[in-house]
Amino acid sequence: MVNRSGQRQKSLCLQCRHFYVTYDGRQPRGCRAFGFKSRQMPADVVLAGSGKACTLFVLRKKQDPRQ
Repeated sequence: MVNRSGQRQKSLCLQCRHFYVTYDGRQPRGCRAFGFKSRQMPADVVLAGSGKACTLFVLRKKQDPRQ
């Protein structure tokens, strides 16, 4: 993703509940909320396709390390 100053900013997909690893060599990343797989981070695909930042981001719950 790109911030207002035009600099590349880290995608939040890794912290999103909807992000998953597909284990498909051609399309290793996926978004359950939008229902697609891609080579790129899903938020980057959404931004490129719609011109807007992802609106379906939901913070992933942290796992309890004791479990």
